Amino acid sequence: MSPHATTSPATTSPELLDIANPDRTHWLELPAHRSSVRVARRTVDARLTGWRLPQELCEDAVLLVSELATNAVRHTLSARILCGVGLMGEGRVRLEVHDHGYGGGSGDMTGSRPGGEAEGGRGLFLVEQIAETWGICRSRLTGGNAVWANLRA
Repeated sequence: MSPHATTSPATTSPELLDIANPDRTHWLELPAHRSSVRVARRTVDARLTGWRLPQELCEDAVLLVSELATNAVRHTLSARILCGVGLMGEGRVRLEVHDHGYGGGSGDMTGSRPGGEAEGGRGLFLVEQIAETWGICRSRLTGGNAVWANLRA
């Protein structure tokens, strides 16, 4: 657990994105396929650029949504995933990726580092290092898991 995280991965987050405010929130539902990760990255980048946020914040957000979406595609049995990005105040962004949670609970969602020769397994470690806070909770939108990350410019 990162010192940046305000909640453990097993607890809930009180700040899930507003689903009905298109000026401050954007949602994208995608099939749970590897190609959807690219669509999520491009969509988040376009939305954040349109909101005129700093380039470094945009780049960090694109990296994190890529990691969160990849985890949802690779580690759940969901047929679809829901990606959200929202403005949470001056220079703050929230990312969320919701799955349908088919096939079990959240599992071990820690940002532990894999061995030096491993080709994968660093996604949540990156989230832990880059996000101001992050966590996992039950999704009120899908009934599965919602993994979220907050970033600040």
